[in-house]
Amino acid sequence: MHIGQITVELFVGLLALLVLTKILGKTQIDQLTPFDFISALILGELVGNSVYDPEVKVWSILYAVSFWGLLIFLIEKLTMKIRGTRRVLEGAPSVVIRKGILDRKELKGNNVSIDELQQMLRQQKDIFSLREVEYAILEPNGKISAIKKSKYADPTIEDLKIKQKAVYIPVSLISDGKVVHDNLKLVGFDENWLLKQIRKKDILNFEDVLYAEWKKDEGFFCWKMDQ
Repeated sequence: MHIGQITVELFVGLLALLVLTKILGKTQIDQLTPFDFISALILGELVGNSVYDPEVKVWSILYAVSFWGLLIFLIEKLTMKIRGTRRVLEGAPSVVIRKGILDRKELKGNNVSIDELQQMLRQQKDIFSLREVEYAILEPNGKISAIKKSKYADPTIEDLKIKQKAVYIPVSLISDGKVVHDNLKLVGFDENWLLKQIRKKDILNFEDVLYAEWKKDEGFFCWKMDQ
């Protein structure tokens, strides 16, 4: 009975968390602020502790997850309506380098050392020297945003006087041997056309294609399953 109860509670808890994640949006996953981290941690603890307590029933898990999700949802709405609450609940960005000058006060206030700042710049922005940075901002989610000084910045197409090309999004047509029919219809082709394209690559069947895509300016591209 206990094994069966745990199985049911895990299944219900997983569904509840998935639904809640959809409702709250992607900030719980990608843009993790301190408040988001705490809310996600407590949410996991609610389900975890409930599952291994035989006295707790499925409806208790659903109530706990739903009520906690409602609180998070209301707080998110509050931060959208009242701008002043964002700084308290989500934090505020800190300018740690301004006009090429390092602000040690801001670094200390965020408990970030110079070594950690250099590491973030290398990993996130491919900047290997502080002398290259004009502005650096430490975001509430712990990531770094940076602007290079003009002499270190990569030249743009406009700088090089090169004619700009239109930008097109690649559309996947086959994934793991399965035809993505919606995308195929979206680009205006059918399976007969797709079959001709893969056979030009010496591939006989869709099942032998690992991945295939179409890009308007570059045409058809594919990988065989055994590549």
